[in-house]
Amino acid sequence: MTDVAAALDVPQPAVSAPTVPHGMPLYALLGFAAGLPFYLFSTVLALRLQAHGVALTVIGFFAWVQLLPTFKFVWAPLLDRYDVPGFARYWGKRRGWIMLAQLGITASTAAMAVTAADTSLPLTALFAVLLAFWTTTLEIAADAWRIELYPTQDQQGPIVAANLWGYRGAMVAAGSGALLIADAAGWAAAYLAIAAAAFLPFPLLVAGAPQPGRDARGGRWVALAAGLAAAAMILAAVALATAALGWGALALAEAAGLSGASNVTPYVLALCLLPFGAMAAALPRIRRATPGSRWRRSAALGPYVDFFWRYGGAAIGLMAFVSVYRMGDVLALNLAKPMIKGLGYSLSQIGRADSLVALAASVAGVGAGGWLVTRTPMPLALATGAVVAALGNVGFVWLAHRPVGEAVLYLATAADQFGNGMAGAVFVVYLSLLVNPRFPGAQYAFLTGFAFLLPRLLAGAGGTMVGAIGYDGFFLLSGALSLAALPFLPWLGRVRARDDDMGAA
Repeated sequence: MTDVAAALDVPQPAVSAPTVPHGMPLYALLGFAAGLPFYLFSTVLALRLQAHGVALTVIGFFAWVQLLPTFKFVWAPLLDRYDVPGFARYWGKRRGWIMLAQLGITASTAAMAVTAADTSLPLTALFAVLLAFWTTTLEIAADAWRIELYPTQDQQGPIVAANLWGYRGAMVAAGSGALLIADAAGWAAAYLAIAAAAFLPFPLLVAGAPQPGRDARGGRWVALAAGLAAAAMILAAVALATAALGWGALALAEAAGLSGASNVTPYVLALCLLPFGAMAAALPRIRRATPGSRWRRSAALGPYVDFFWRYGGAAIGLMAFVSVYRMGDVLALNLAKPMIKGLGYSLSQIGRADSLVALAASVAGVGAGGWLVTRTPMPLALATGAVVAALGNVGFVWLAHRPVGEAVLYLATAADQFGNGMAGAVFVVYLSLLVNPRFPGAQYAFLTGFAFLLPRLLAGAGGTMVGAIGYDGFFLLSGALSLAALPFLPWLGRVRARDDDMGAA
């Protein structure tokens, strides 16, 4: 480890990377753990709110829960710098955070089951935010570990494919399973069932071997007991802090005269863009910074300053590109299920479409994307993913003008999931290659957070957009937005990062 890395406490891989074939089952499991909760605070929650008579505009506002991962760069440096007490002593830094996040996911999902009647929307929002927070925390830890262990494009392709197979398989299983259970036994039973499933990977992690180089005195069970005690305190503290922040935000909104009928999108956009805008404004000063600069050595800001230092003015173009590449898919995600339900399909029919059909199509799309990045230049792979994703979004317009039938629903679902999977796999590999391996957790969190900022913000206004242009116009727009990244690609192939000079410090 270099002196500078030691000063910054930049984590180094504790063990040599396993070969790619051996690493694929591990990352399929981690993908499963991260994907299981996703639909529970997005599309499944939208259907649950719709079933309880919540207005479409308010359901659109709940899509802003998905904005939380945009700000994961705020706490991502903590995962690179600090250990989870107890867990890390035996299982290491990355697995320790993954285990804590899994406990948070299980607890938050169970809390959403207890409040499944949605009689208090602020309480529903609180537990949805907590579920999104812990899901995102798990992703930060798993992504950082992946980038440390598999730094090249050839290695990333199959590992990302395995990770996304697990992720999308879990999303489909949780989404379709929740709907089928909800149709038969109610929403509380659906969320409790997924909470139980979310806990299943935890014992497998506990059974894992100790991390080499760690002080494992006392053994596995002492570390587990200490970790569980610390986790209980951390989960409670995060829940209280989230409730306090939510109450403060609502109080400020009320004081400013904002209500459910107000157009708050400009305010949310301005707030979300502040940290990114500040970093862009400081770009000239960042480019002149030396290796000993306080900015570049900062544990909190250093990873983000490093990105702008390495890419210079091109960093602005890269951020613009990543913010539009997945926009169409994210925009369509939250309202696709309410639209399908409105066409006359039952929860069981939607659940069946979201089970084996969606899973098979998603697995095929992810596999195609993982294969593509190992065989073609990255700009061509990105272009192919964008076009296929756009066709999947437009498929919902075709579905809306067909008679209700499961066969057409299966075709539309398969097209959407295949395109989503292919574009997602290519995009994950591309973002991973932009990252400096010295800051894998923080920089990947920064890029993925910004990538989904504008799409998720617009998704929050999706209900209002449907009211203005209808579902046909909405899904045609989402398809067109999937193609908005194509003009960037000729330029993108020429972008090169500045050589990292921190080793010379």
